[in-house]
Amino acid sequence: MKNKIPKLYVILLFVYFGLGRFLVIGQDSNLKEKLSLDAVNFIVLGDWGRMGDDFQIPVAAQMAKTAKEIHAQFFISVGDNFYPKGVASTLDPQWRYSFEDIYKDFSLHREWYSILGNHDYMGNPDAQVEYTKISRRWVMPGRYFEKDILLKDRNKSVMQLLFIDTNPLIPEFYKNKEYGPNVMTQDTTLQQIWIDQSLAREDVQWKIVIGHHPMFTGSKARREGYDTRSIRSSLKTKFEKNKVDMYIAGHDHSLQHLISETGIHHFVSGSASEATDVDMLPMSKFAKDEYGFFVFSATAQEIRVFAISHTGEILYQTTIDKK
Repeated sequence: MKNKIPKLYVILLFVYFGLGRFLVIGQDSNLKEKLSLDAVNFIVLGDWGRMGDDFQIPVAAQMAKTAKEIHAQFFISVGDNFYPKGVASTLDPQWRYSFEDIYKDFSLHREWYSILGNHDYMGNPDAQVEYTKISRRWVMPGRYFEKDILLKDRNKSVMQLLFIDTNPLIPEFYKNKEYGPNVMTQDTTLQQIWIDQSLAREDVQWKIVIGHHPMFTGSKARREGYDTRSIRSSLKTKFEKNKVDMYIAGHDHSLQHLISETGIHHFVSGSASEATDVDMLPMSKFAKDEYGFFVFSATAQEIRVFAISHTGEILYQTTIDKK
């Protein structure tokens, strides 16, 4: 007589394969399989601090799942960290209600390399710099700074991350009653010199620049806006001259990938709490008005990029090879 499978065992199998799958519904279980074992994985989000309003909480929850799945080593925030008007000080309640209490999962307690957006300039931008001394994970040692990431190859290749402050690069901001006072406290010429010197390095495998305002964007409201035009005027030639591989921005509340005529990859990741309409440009490879973030997985040979929605769906993926 053949052995019968106990009913309890059948029930447990059903719970594991049935209910277990239900618990992770919306999470794309194939993401980890798409990454190289020797890659450095990180998540980029932008335009998020709304005290949990809009879709900030669902996006944060999915970020936690994704970060745990891919073993994210750090996070990058591309600005507009606190709405509507930044923070007043390191004791501002926004630190708790828009950041600490929202991104509280253990998988999110890695370094958050952060820059300033225009909304952050409506408060006290230097308070976000000062919070670096208080937080174990918030990293903003200055309004602009540089970070080298060591890649996992035999040659000890370096991925250069250049975090810039785009706000002083926009002339109209100096006349703005809310942005102007803080913009004028920064030496824009000094930052431009620093950008030139930093990008001139020849000892790095990848050159990636992170700023709040995009150089190119598909949204009708901003594709030829004064801020977008100003960024192109200030940075486009610098990037091309120094062979920048990638520029990552936010500001537009969407997820986008565009490639310029010179081959520079532009990403917009600004929908970590709100998503607004976006269209495709001739240079666009992907554009979506969806709540979410980008995952970057870097090796010395390639960087794989994934747009992830708040439900865990892989909306888009691409691979950038090192030429």
